Amino acid sequence: QVQLVESGGGLVQPGGSLRLSCAASGFTISSQPMSWYRQAPGKERELVAAISSAGLVTKYADSVKGRFTVSRDNAKNTVYLQMNSLKPEDTAVYYCNAGYTYPKYSDSWGQGTQVTVSS
Repeated sequence: QVQLVESGGGLVQPGGSLRLSCAASGFTISSQPMSWYRQAPGKERELVAAISSAGLVTKYADSVKGRFTVSRDNAKNTVYLQMNSLKPEDTAVYYCNAGYTYPKYSDSWGQGTQVTVSS
């Protein structure tokens, strides 16, 4: 059974940083790309960042380029999202899933982790 557990969110001031983690179980992440998504209140879920299975290729939404960095530790079956220079518009619930362009396990979203950027 696929399980995705996101953690690391919280309340941070504009300009601050957070590091999110996504622990996967029920499948081995080393064989597939992984992605981070976010959903703000009243908005659709959007792809924020993705990383190839070996970690050699990444892509980012234009809104986070240069500020967010996605990485992975296949040995720990975990994916990370380092978020720097956070802005109020980054406020959302953040989720991870397998896949590079669309969520592979669309029926198995985790609970997400809330990120709130506010002074």
